[in-house]
Amino acid sequence: MDRKQMCIANVKYKKPTADDSKRAKNLLRYLTYRDGCDDYVKQVSGVERWVDRGLGSTVSEIVRTCDDFRSDHVLVFTLVFNPNPSLVAMIPHDDREQFVKELTESTLDDFFEARDVDTGVEFSYVVHHRHTDDPQAPGQHDPHTHVILPGTIWDEEVGERSDLFFSQNKKVNHIDMLHRATEQNMEVLMERYIGLDWEQRVDALFDLREQQAEVTKTEAHGEHLVNGQAIRFWCGLRQVDEDNCAIGYYMPFITEEGAVPEIQFRPLATGLQTDYAQTLSSKLRSMMQAEDFGEADPLLVYIETVRMLLEDEREDIAPPNENTPSVTPDFDL
Repeated sequence: MDRKQMCIANVKYKKPTADDSKRAKNLLRYLTYRDGCDDYVKQVSGVERWVDRGLGSTVSEIVRTCDDFRSDHVLVFTLVFNPNPSLVAMIPHDDREQFVKELTESTLDDFFEARDVDTGVEFSYVVHHRHTDDPQAPGQHDPHTHVILPGTIWDEEVGERSDLFFSQNKKVNHIDMLHRATEQNMEVLMERYIGLDWEQRVDALFDLREQQAEVTKTEAHGEHLVNGQAIRFWCGLRQVDEDNCAIGYYMPFITEEGAVPEIQFRPLATGLQTDYAQTLSSKLRSMMQAEDFGEADPLLVYIETVRMLLEDEREDIAPPNENTPSVTPDFDL
C-alpha cells in the first residue's frame, strides 16, 4: 500500500499572544472533554485523560508548563497522529488504544533522535476514539492522538532552553522527517500487532474494493432524477474491512465546491457477510435491469427494496451463516 496512506501526522502551533493563549486553553479543554465534535467524554474520578510525558496530566498543569516553556514565537505545538481506519480495523478492538499510544511515543522518540535532540522533549497527549464521517465508509472506529509540545526544549550545550522549531525548506524538512518516522513505526507496529503478512492483507482488501468498483464501468442500472437532471447510478457493494461488506450504490458526487463530479460509493446497509452481500447485490441488479419503474425514481425504489429485503429476510435471499454476527442494517437515506 501507499506508505503515505498509513497514518496522518499534522503539526500546528499557537503564538504566545493573549488571543492564542486563550485559544490554547480552550483547545485543551475541548481535547479533554470531547472525542469529536459531538462526542462528550464523561470524566472518571482517578482516571486521567492526558498521558503525561513532562508537560502535565491536567489542563491547568499543561497550560502552566507550556507558559513557562514558551518561546518568543511559539506557545505550544499541536500534533495529531491518525492511523488509517482500514489498518486500525485489522487490530483487535481492545488493543487499538495501546497501538496508537505506542505509535505516538515511539514516533516522537525516533523523530527527535533523528534531529539530534538528545535531552528529549516534554509532551503530553490524549487518545480520542471518534468514528469516521467518510461518506463511503461512515462509522468506522478511528482512534488517534492529540499531542501538545512546548515552544522550547532543553539545550544541554548552552545550559538553557532553546526554541523548538519545525523547519520546512530545501536543506532541512522536519515535516518530511516526522512523516518518515511515522511510516516506519506504523510498519513495525503493524507487524507486531497483526503479523508479517499485514501488508499483503491490506493490499488484498484494497484490490477487492477496486474490483467491486468495476461495476461502474458497465451499463448503469438506473438514473436518479435531481432537479430534472438524470444522474446514472450502479447497484453495488464495497468491502468495509476483512470481515464486513456494505451494500449500496455508486454515483457521481461533487466532493468539494468547483470540483469535477467523482463516482463514489454510498452505503445503504453495513455489517454484511461478503458472500451474502454479493448474492443480494446480484439479485438487485437483475431486478433493476428488468423492472419498468414508470414515474418512480429508480434509485429510491432500489433503496426501499434493499430495506425490505433485509428487514423481511426474504426466503430467496440466503441469510448469513450461523457463525456470522447477526446483520444490523445501518441505512443512510
